[in-house]
Amino acid sequence: MLSRALLAPRSIAIVGASADPSKVAARPLQYLRQAGYAGTIYPINARRDEVLGERAWPSLEALPDAPDHAFILAGVDGVIEAVRACGARGVKVATILATGFAEAGAEGLQRVDALKEIVAETGIRILGPSSIGVVNFHAKALLTANAAFAEPNLPSGGVFVASHSGSMLGALVSRGKARSVGFAGLVSVGNEIDLTLGEICAMTLDDPAVTGYMLFLESLRHADDLRRFAVAASERGKPVVAYKLGRSQQGAELALSHTGALAGEDDIASAFLADCGIARVENFEALLETLPLLGRVPAGAVRGRKPRVGVVTTTGGGAAMVVDGLALRGVDVTRPSDETFARLRDAGVSVERGVLVDLTMAGTRPDVMKAALDVMMSAPEFDLVVAVTGSSARFRPELAVKPVIESASNDKPLVSFLAPDAPDALAMLSQANVPNFRTPEACADAIAAAFARRVAIAPVSIVRSVRRNKSAQLNEHDAYALFARVGVPHAASVVLPVDATTIDLPFDYPVVVKLLSETIAHKSDVGGVVLNVRDEAGVKAAMASIAASVRKAAPDADASQVIVQPMMSGLGELLLGYRKDADAGPVVLLAAGGIYTEIYRDRSIRLAPVTLDTAREMIFELAIVKALQGFRGRPHGDLEGVAQAIVALSQLALDAEHDVADAEINPLLVRGEGDGVVALDALVRLV
Repeated sequence: MLSRALLAPRSIAIVGASADPSKVAARPLQYLRQAGYAGTIYPINARRDEVLGERAWPSLEALPDAPDHAFILAGVDGVIEAVRACGARGVKVATILATGFAEAGAEGLQRVDALKEIVAETGIRILGPSSIGVVNFHAKALLTANAAFAEPNLPSGGVFVASHSGSMLGALVSRGKARSVGFAGLVSVGNEIDLTLGEICAMTLDDPAVTGYMLFLESLRHADDLRRFAVAASERGKPVVAYKLGRSQQGAELALSHTGALAGEDDIASAFLADCGIARVENFEALLETLPLLGRVPAGAVRGRKPRVGVVTTTGGGAAMVVDGLALRGVDVTRPSDETFARLRDAGVSVERGVLVDLTMAGTRPDVMKAALDVMMSAPEFDLVVAVTGSSARFRPELAVKPVIESASNDKPLVSFLAPDAPDALAMLSQANVPNFRTPEACADAIAAAFARRVAIAPVSIVRSVRRNKSAQLNEHDAYALFARVGVPHAASVVLPVDATTIDLPFDYPVVVKLLSETIAHKSDVGGVVLNVRDEAGVKAAMASIAASVRKAAPDADASQVIVQPMMSGLGELLLGYRKDADAGPVVLLAAGGIYTEIYRDRSIRLAPVTLDTAREMIFELAIVKALQGFRGRPHGDLEGVAQAIVALSQLALDAEHDVADAEINPLLVRGEGDGVVALDALVRLV
């Protein structure tokens, strides 16, 4: 069985085991023996009969049995030969420590191809390359070269860690030990040329010893495997928290549309993780501290509004830091209602009527803190309550955290932030499984990440027929036809040759005249748009002007046709886009439209296709939507029409005929309530 061979092997070959205890290649044997691994270990060393007191074997061929798992410690030049020998010997899994593969240019890619051929020929599975190993505390299988595992008495527990970075395993283990976080297992996936992070995590889903997951991600490669795992983890009630590198805006932008600029790599990563039910945190401390909270805040706990948090504190300054962090992350710290203040007064708790329930020095008395928490935890205006404790947590930990522990059994989530350095109090909270945080940043980060998760939905698969279109980019007229087929309404339009002598339009003037092209996406850049044309003579003049401008700006472009539409007005403009991301798959985006697209990064992103409820959520995530909700007496826009258009465009993900790389409507004209929306421009690029 693959999962057993990978995570709990009964026999292990260490290929290239060193007899020098100071070398990296000596560590796996040392760690296995130190942990009390009960399986069979075969050190492979062609030059020695003995390695660190163990019998050594000259080769895999010389072994009496085929081991389940081989850890290959050889340098890059010896890896392919070693893997081939493993495959021939019947080894089920080989972990490769060496680098010099996918990241090493053309020569490295040739090595990758050679390894993949061995996998295909022999059926062996590969972890890595560039994997520092795999650890299973419950099976005492510490098959790793990471120096951190030399530390004795590392705590075992229920957390399974999967990381693209091998060195981060040691950081998590050492920091986790200081926080009483116990691990079931850890795996460094390396380059994922075969076994993927999602595939490996999925192998542990039905292990009762695994209760939750921490992921350290450098990218979203093999996103389908990750998503399938996340959906299955959600179904089993096993929470997942992730830290992903790359929050700086260095994401790839598509030249065709604004959608590429607005939905950069990291923006899509955030949407992908949230739609998979994975809590994405921003700082490393929160990665270690968030899982207990995820067990109390279900994915999709709050929909269509911001989460509401109440704060009880004995230190105003400490609480203010949490409040600031929450506000920056879009979480409302809610002032208690008048009824809640009245109940606090009746319970003998005297506080100012502010956003914070600041108990001041009186809150150091356990009975006062407990009374305040009893009221706050039963108040309907809060989705979660934060208890912030001051210096008493360090000097009187048993009294300071007792009321928090006693109140945490309530159905409403309660978290604790301790302002001082108070390791004893933190340990008490951890032992009681109360979510607790050492820093205000991690506290705010974890809360926002927990509420940002959405209910995980399995990806849809689609088998497409061969595309009939000759051009990778559709002209505007053909793009409208595609939009109409999925249900997006568009402006009436007529296609005319630029040398037309008679102009017969089925709609009234004024009109807009635009270049019709399969090669030029941004028509205005080449003088390809003329607005407010008021008669037939104006249309002819506009066509001549467009043809001349295009010939000058883009001599090789076809400027033989134009598309004519009526000028239309509405209450506002939005941008509606679709994009097939190379890693995450299809996404749909809603943003401020028209000129505001260039000014604001006001947008919402989801994996496609979406439901009507999800489309409504996207609308209310935009700040600009306030202008369409009757702001200062203005008419209400047809937001339900917007939602229906979002759903319709997202159906491109399911289109059996066209494999759309990206599509965009900018602007999507929003008319009055009940009057719908209209696409006034269209870009579509096919794969």
